Amino acid sequence: MFDPKDLYELADDAPELADPVLLYHFDGFVDAGSAGRLAVGHLLAELEHRVVATFDVDRLLDYRSRRPIMTFDTDRWVECESPELAVHVAKDATGTQFLVMSGPEPDREWELFTKAVAALVTELKVSKLVTLHGIPMAVPHTRPLGITMHASRPELMNAQTSAFGRVQVPGSVAALLELRLGAQGHDALGYAVHVPHYLSQAEYPTAAVSGLEAVTRGTGLVFPMDALREAARRTTTEIEEQIRASSELSTAISGLEQQYDAFAGGAERENLMAETTPMPTGDELAAQFERFLAERDDE
Repeated sequence: MFDPKDLYELADDAPELADPVLLYHFDGFVDAGSAGRLAVGHLLAELEHRVVATFDVDRLLDYRSRRPIMTFDTDRWVECESPELAVHVAKDATGTQFLVMSGPEPDREWELFTKAVAALVTELKVSKLVTLHGIPMAVPHTRPLGITMHASRPELMNAQTSAFGRVQVPGSVAALLELRLGAQGHDALGYAVHVPHYLSQAEYPTAAVSGLEAVTRGTGLVFPMDALREAARRTTTEIEEQIRASSELSTAISGLEQQYDAFAGGAERENLMAETTPMPTGDELAAQFERFLAERDDE
């Protein structure tokens, strides 16, 4: 039998924490608009933080499926970018300490990893686990982004209802953590931000803003948001420029707006994914936006 604690190393100077929230996101699973990655990256860029625990990625990752970048200089190898899966301690804008767990999603030993996280959660006296990511939806960027909330117990959702019924989907470590640790009595919840399907392959900071605002409502943590909101404003401006330059995109967005407004107004329809007017697919729309944004980057 393997000891789950062998999967991680706790820092010698790990602080004493008072019921901290653990915010986590793993790269590798569905994350439309890079909502979760941008949100966690923003927090680690804006807030002072330090590592309190690291996981053994050699045991958890399949290097042949995601090969690390190595640097060759003239006649020798000089650097290898080793992946890191770690837990950081940070302080929010009010000085409240919380934890951030981020890195690549483990490829193997999922059950042992969840047991290791459970041991770490107990050791660090975590009060609540929270995750967020983006999911693609047939919604326009000109309307408020929806969020599907899920939790280990209904009381954590503040009576919020879900538009989804019972479905089966490919699993993720983030979801398995919520399932396993919730069954052990830990409070765990997550936010899936509804990202316009034509922007799902691009970075969409607006989705990260919505996700972090939801985390604030669910945890009371307060984050510095100015830089992320400014990035969202710039991205929205670029999108609007692209739409104004294309009658095809304008027609497609208009159709999505009509569908969204009809659904929001209580019109009878099966779901937001239904399309009643001919329009480009999400991939076609995304390709046009990616070309436009790439041209702007080149400029």
